Amino acid sequence: MIYTVSHRTTYRYADPVAISHHLLHLAPRGGAWQRCRDWALEIDPPPSVRRDDRDYFGNPVTFLTIQQSHRELVLHASSSVEVRRPEPVDPGRTPTVGEIRERLARARENDALSALEFTFPSLYAPFEPALAAWAAPSFPPERPFLEAAAELSARIHREFRYDPRATTVATPVAEAFRLRRGVCQDFAHLAIACLRALGLPARYVSGYLRTRPRDGGTRLTGADASHAWLAVWIPELGWFDLDPTNDLVVGEEHVTVAWGRDYGDVAPVSGTLFGGGRHTVEVAVDVVPAE
Repeated sequence: MIYTVSHRTTYRYADPVAISHHLLHLAPRGGAWQRCRDWALEIDPPPSVRRDDRDYFGNPVTFLTIQQSHRELVLHASSSVEVRRPEPVDPGRTPTVGEIRERLARARENDALSALEFTFPSLYAPFEPALAAWAAPSFPPERPFLEAAAELSARIHREFRYDPRATTVATPVAEAFRLRRGVCQDFAHLAIACLRALGLPARYVSGYLRTRPRDGGTRLTGADASHAWLAVWIPELGWFDLDPTNDLVVGEEHVTVAWGRDYGDVAPVSGTLFGGGRHTVEVAVDVVPAE
């Protein structure tokens, strides 16, 4: 599939902003199953400084400084992205949970060492004993790891309700767990925190969903906005993506933008500003097949 992606973010401030600095994760990254064919970023007001680079995880990033006074900031990222369906993997034939832990305990090669980074707690996915206890029944040592991770994703989809009003980006994962409600970021953090609490690697992935369903099917939850899911590491196979919000193996209807330890590493827009006071933000995302 080739998609045309539009992501427009508009900030409106009650008071003038004198100067602002921003870090953006808005450019889709390349990978084994995805290629960014074209990307452009429109900024109003125009920045006095702009630098495009890569972050620690290899994600494309853009740094901006806006030095003119403004009450509104518009960031419009547009891209053309080619997405292929990943090769199918039989969950029942992947290494067991115990084998994954053993492989990480004696990690020497680069792939395992990189995966080991994603077994530690982070700001949005801390260790929580209650999450470890809740997830543990799905992860006996002798069970194939991907089969267990897929069951965890399905349990989150089944037992938690998608509710954009229940949480904010600052809501702790333990609170979302208590409420049994949240959005895609909450569900990704929940799954990641469960896995890491059990000594298993998981990373956070941000991106988009195809906006309109094919052939009149049911639209996926989380379209029209930035989406989030998780990936788990399997030796010799690499990272395998799961979407607990929709109980899906991530495929050609997902567009990957960035990955990291949690949302804090890959927020679409972050930064510091002087002035502004109270503000509102509007986000509009459209992901449609190219003509």
